[in-house]
Amino acid sequence: MADEDVRTITDSRVLAALSHPTRRRLMDALKVYGPCTASMLAEHTGQAVANASHHLRVLAGSELIEEAPELARDRRERWWRLSSAELRWSESDFGGDPATAAIASAAASLNLEHHVSMVRAWYAASEDERAAWQDAPFSTDKWLRLTPDELHEFEAQFLELLNRWATREIPDDGRPREPVFVFAFGVPGRP
Repeated sequence: MADEDVRTITDSRVLAALSHPTRRRLMDALKVYGPCTASMLAEHTGQAVANASHHLRVLAGSELIEEAPELARDRRERWWRLSSAELRWSESDFGGDPATAAIASAAASLNLEHHVSMVRAWYAASEDERAAWQDAPFSTDKWLRLTPDELHEFEAQFLELLNRWATREIPDDGRPREPVFVFAFGVPGRP
């Protein structure tokens, strides 16, 4: 992924807008399905259209999404797309003020909860749905002994692998490909 496709968030108001669970789901749907209307996003996320529209306006106000007017068939139809392919933030960018530091800390916690909820939803899926995937879903963990610079290097290599799979040309072999959520955290810890 090119660096221009990555937006670094340094405004706590944008981070707060992104952290709302419904807005996060709408952004995930835009990432998975591409540009959509409010009605399409409501269907993808199980929201009422009015609720989806409200949250889309908040996301647009924070410049996290933008209109895609070239897709509209008439003046009333509004299509939305992500403004950036990837978002990043660091809690260290929000440490100068206790209020913004609290927002960044809450956002990190909500982000982790979002990730964990995706995995929990898989484990709560029906037996038939899980059987269709056989043993493909996985989890793993490793303890590594690294310096901060080595952890940055590991992150770069890991992101390169994810981006290679995320941006590859999808084979036209007639096999259905479902969205698959992959996440990882690399944090110092104690066994």
